[in-house]
Amino acid sequence: MIKEQILEKHTMAVLVDNEAGVLARVVGLFSGRGYNIESLTVSETEHQAHLSRITIVTNGTPMVITQIKAQLERMVPVHQVWDLTVEGPYIERELALVKVKGRGEMRVEALRLADAFKARVVDATIESFVFELTGKSRKIEQFIALMKPVGLVEVTRTGVVAIGRGSEGL
Repeated sequence: MIKEQILEKHTMAVLVDNEAGVLARVVGLFSGRGYNIESLTVSETEHQAHLSRITIVTNGTPMVITQIKAQLERMVPVHQVWDLTVEGPYIERELALVKVKGRGEMRVEALRLADAFKARVVDATIESFVFELTGKSRKIEQFIALMKPVGLVEVTRTGVVAIGRGSEGL
């Protein structure tokens, strides 16, 4: 009997040199082996040391996750890899800008829902709003689903950023 492999979602933080081509190499590792990236964010975090932090959300079997981490750790521009999912409690957030078009009752409903989700109005015209929403990915997905029947026009998302809880750094 074949045992079915369960996919697990993992959030990884990767400290790399801040230089041209590093992100392409990291993403190439995933695409070359057929691994999916659900979310990807990157930014310089230590200017003097020329280091960037890449936050990757991916999924796979436990064996695949172990392989991804090991392959990332072997890459030359990579200084350290943390699998935040297994290393302890962490906080993750995402930012979304959501454009909604509507008049009359639909406009009122969009504002009511935005208030319930603590979304901020960052742009308003007579026919549309742009809302800014920060939170867990699940919260953003729920907000987007509720905005579809109200007049959703466009969505842009930053991707997940994550940091470990407590006083210790990575």
